[in-house]
Amino acid sequence: MEFLEKKYLFTPGPVAVAPKVLLTMAQPVIHHRLPEFSNILKEIRENLKYLFQTEKEVYFFASSGTGAMEAAIVNLFSPEDHVIVVSAGKFGERWVELAKSFGLNPIIIELPWGKAVKPENVEEFIKKNPQTKGILIQACETSTGVKHPIKEIAEITKNKELVLVVDAISALGVYELPMDAWGIDVVIAGSQKALSLPPGLSFIAFSEKAYEFTKKAKLPKYYFSLQKEKKAYQKDTTAFTPAVSLLIGLREMLKRIRELTLEKLFEHYKILSFACRKAVEALGLEIFPEVPSESLTVVKAPEGLKTGELLTFLRTKLGIVFAGGQDQLKGKIIRITHMGDQSLMDLTVAISALELGLNLFGYKIELGKGVKLVQKVLYEYYKKSLF
Repeated sequence: MEFLEKKYLFTPGPVAVAPKVLLTMAQPVIHHRLPEFSNILKEIRENLKYLFQTEKEVYFFASSGTGAMEAAIVNLFSPEDHVIVVSAGKFGERWVELAKSFGLNPIIIELPWGKAVKPENVEEFIKKNPQTKGILIQACETSTGVKHPIKEIAEITKNKELVLVVDAISALGVYELPMDAWGIDVVIAGSQKALSLPPGLSFIAFSEKAYEFTKKAKLPKYYFSLQKEKKAYQKDTTAFTPAVSLLIGLREMLKRIRELTLEKLFEHYKILSFACRKAVEALGLEIFPEVPSESLTVVKAPEGLKTGELLTFLRTKLGIVFAGGQDQLKGKIIRITHMGDQSLMDLTVAISALELGLNLFGYKIELGKGVKLVQKVLYEYYKKSLF
């Protein structure tokens, strides 16, 4: 017998979108060249600066986050430029692929998937390769859940004639990543992560140093031209037709973030990720990444577990959607996001489903053990705030 189901999206992008935001985006489409939309753009641009913690302009494109990664490459570099790439997962590999696609020379710091780069390794690579024009790295490597030490790397790069380019697609809005205060040159984000929107928007911000690089860059560009967008923004419009409905949703989400404050948002993710890690460890499971991000919890699948079948069961029978591993990690990990429209209590649903599924697929554990740990963490948190 099939029961009525409620769907819970715990994948690291797309993420669950709040009903109010969905309703906002369902309003009639307005024309993007009217004063009404220019006023919306001004509000969005101001609130994006708050999110990125920068005084610089934040540009957006109708694309996935990969579009903004490409925008960084073509606006900053010239053919045969040398760039150091930290490759520790699927999206580090994407930096390498993008660099090669545009005729750059990537110098790769290759790490086992799940390991975080050490700042001293980056510094050593810079010294050995003084011709380097940029460092390409993830803040959070979504494929493994590892968190790279961006603050420490920015300390190394901020006074050098090279740019630190950070893919923060699954990090911005989750934990502290203040662009100006840390001296990060380029920060990239996407709509389908902590911004809790559908896919389709990417974002990029450049420091003053990075903007100087754009004046000398010789790689071809058209749609992703920063200069075109800059001229359009000065007239409170965009160079090309924007994703109007998504931007209406973005306006709503940015208002919510500003009202909540970044501090409260970061606290929310910190509690969720901490409670989740404690719960899975209580079940005898191992956390996969060396340095876990607050964005998602990545769990090593027990030996012999039919991970694909487990995830299919959870999705089709319980309405719980987790993500598995990619490429070399396929069948070896389970990824549980904390991003999106997720309350603290939603985590009890995720852990409860995981416990049930594991038991049904041969990994025998005490039902309720992980849920109990989540409840304990939440109890201690609310006890402090209430009394």
